[in-house]
Amino acid sequence: LAGQINGTTGYEEAAAQGLVAGINASRQTNNLEPWLPQRSTSYIGVLIDDLVTKGVIEPYRMFTSRAEYRLSLREDNADLRLTPVGRDLGLVKDDRWAKFCEKRDSIDKGLKQLRATTVSIANNIHNKQLLKGVNGQSNYKAAELLKRPHFGFDDLTNLTSFGESELEEDVKYQIEVQIKYEGYIRRQQVEVKRQLGFESLELPKNINYKEVNGLSTEARQILTFQKPATMGQASRIAGITPAALALLSVHIKRFKSTEYS
Repeated sequence: LAGQINGTTGYEEAAAQGLVAGINASRQTNNLEPWLPQRSTSYIGVLIDDLVTKGVIEPYRMFTSRAEYRLSLREDNADLRLTPVGRDLGLVKDDRWAKFCEKRDSIDKGLKQLRATTVSIANNIHNKQLLKGVNGQSNYKAAELLKRPHFGFDDLTNLTSFGESELEEDVKYQIEVQIKYEGYIRRQQVEVKRQLGFESLELPKNINYKEVNGLSTEARQILTFQKPATMGQASRIAGITPAALALLSVHIKRFKSTEYS
C-alpha cells in the first residue's frame, strides 16, 4: 500500500506509515481524534506531510535534508521527543516509561549541575592540553568549558568535583550535545514557535475555494484537489504562491468573523 498507492520506497517509510495507520485506526474505533505527527517533532511527520502536500512524482525516500528542523530531529534525542507521545497514545508500557523518566531526570539533573559548577583554572594549570586556549579568567562555569570543541564530558570530571561518572554513556552524550549546541538548538526552537501559529491555522473543512476573491483558477484547482488541513500544509503545495496564501488568510479571517457573528 505504501509503495504502490502512496508512492514511497523503502522498508522504513512503509513501516512508518503502517505505524501511523494502526495508531489512527485504533483511535477511530475509540472515537478519538486522529494523531497527526508534526514536521517539527519527527521525521514521520515530515514524510506524511510531504506525501500529502507535495505529491509523488518519483518514489519517495525519507532523507534528513527534507526536514527544515533537522538540528532538533536527531537520532540521539528520538526517545526524548517521542516517548511521551507514545505514552499518551498508550504505546509505552510502565516499565519502559519508568526507564525513560529515569534517563530524562538524570539529563536534567546533570545539565543543572553543569551550569552551577565552577571550575578554577588556576588549580588546573598543569593540564595544558585540556586548558589549551582557556585564558583571561580564573574561573569558568563547567557548562562554558564543555562548549569548547576540545572539551568532552569526561574531561570535566577530571578537572572538577562534578563526579557524575556513574551516569550512563547515553546520558553523558545527551548532556554534552545539549550544552555544545545550546545556542543553535535554542534558535531553532524560536523558529519552530514562530511558525507554529501559521502551521496550525486550520482551514475550514467546508471551504469553497471558488469563493476566495482574487485566487487564480490554477490555485483553486490545486487547493480543491489537495484539500490541505492547515495553512502550513497549503504553503508547501507546489504552485501555491505567497500571494495566494495572503488571499487565503484574508478569506479565513472573514469566514471566522461571519461564523461567530
